[in-house]
Amino acid sequence: MNILVFKTSVTQAQQVSKVKTLLTSIPNIIKWNFDLDDPENILRVIADQLSPRQVESVLQTAGISCQELED
Repeated sequence: MNILVFKTSVTQAQQVSKVKTLLTSIPNIIKWNFDLDDPENILRVIADQLSPRQVESVLQTAGISCQELED
């Protein structure tokens, strides 16, 4: 199990609702959440055998900027 952390352009609860369907459609994601109080609008994803590029790609097709933050 991995924890992936992303910087996003999601700033409002409406946008979280928009991406909920996208994130729940990725079968390897166990749990996810946004921290909209963080200046980088952090998305944390707990997943099993998931490439960060998959998450970035899915969100970017919805017009949302998403970039993995390295350790």
